[in-house]
Amino acid sequence: MALVGKQFPNITVDAISEMGDNLRINVLEEATKNNKKVLLFWYPKDFTFVCPTELHAFQAALPEFEKRNTIVIGASCDTNEVHFAWLNTAKNNGGIEGVTYPLIADTTRNLSAALDILDAEWVYNEELNDEILEGSNVTFRATYLIDETGKIFHESVNDMPLGRNVNEYLRMVDAYTHIQTKGEVCPANWEAGKEAMNADRLSTAAYLSQN
Repeated sequence: MALVGKQFPNITVDAISEMGDNLRINVLEEATKNNKKVLLFWYPKDFTFVCPTELHAFQAALPEFEKRNTIVIGASCDTNEVHFAWLNTAKNNGGIEGVTYPLIADTTRNLSAALDILDAEWVYNEELNDEILEGSNVTFRATYLIDETGKIFHESVNDMPLGRNVNEYLRMVDAYTHIQTKGEVCPANWEAGKEAMNADRLSTAAYLSQN
């Protein structure tokens, strides 16, 4: 179910800070009340393999997101206690020590279910004469970019083994900000500082003739 162009779900969930403080985070309110963009990225599990590489990559890019008035939030279905243990595990031992952005603990799966990003499916079991849940019941690698009004302007979902390219999300924030401020549209492979277009046939023709 595509959510681009829609408001992010108004759901408050548990989270934890780098210092171990238990938080309650509403991603929609983080955007609208702070007048900031939000990058929310989901990963399957703490203490796994691709996941710590992504969390450290987002941490390394955090100053760039902050320059772009963008909050970064990580999320999984693990508990705050597991998050905190991982935050206190050294990087060279597979941990995420040094990560400073908050981590959502969607243990109820209320938010991830609303976003429809769980690897889970209810199937009928004849022996039990009832439905049972199949799948890992953890999230795929879903990413959401949310603007200052709470609207989702980008979403993507990777399968479990596929790590993300953090620079692409910086590019997407740049492109959306350009659209917001200049009223132009951004062509394929656009990057900050490159030529954009007006949303009309003549502008497209002129751009294509030069590129």
